[in-house]
Amino acid sequence: MNTERPEEFVEEAAADAQTEVPEPEPEDVAQDLDPEAALAEVQAKADENWERYVRALAEADNIRKRAGRDVENAHKFALERFGKELLGVKDTLEMGLAVDGASVESLLEGSNATLKLLASTLERFGIVEVDPVGEPFDPDFHEAISMQPSDDVEPGSVVTVVQKGYTLNGRLLRPAMVIVAAE
Repeated sequence: MNTERPEEFVEEAAADAQTEVPEPEPEDVAQDLDPEAALAEVQAKADENWERYVRALAEADNIRKRAGRDVENAHKFALERFGKELLGVKDTLEMGLAVDGASVESLLEGSNATLKLLASTLERFGIVEVDPVGEPFDPDFHEAISMQPSDDVEPGSVVTVVQKGYTLNGRLLRPAMVIVAAE
């Protein structure tokens, strides 16, 4: 940033200051007759305004840099809270696998508990499951992989969900892969 003041700026400021000076009162005429004093006064005012300008530029530059760092950190650490919550799910899985001599029933029970923990963690962050069994087919949230005849549901409705879909705060993350009832 160039903070040197060109002489043209000083001359223009002096010219502007002289043209904006109100008509002097008769008793002030003697004071205004000294051009060197008037020039010194205008020079001091120009110096003051120049310093204000330089400070304002520096402050604007600092604000721009700080905002850039804040945006960069927001992108960099956006998933920090979500990551911390998922670590709890990982810890639970590791503890379940570390048990020696566990029965199939206890492993199944532990897996179900871990799945519930994962589902609640996802829901806390706005990730909601799309499980449309029996609902009408919606191409905005479902992806039909085949059609099959069905007596249980209306034609055009979802018969089977092959893979559940998910939304994030109402926005589709992954469509549900479904089989649709044929007409």
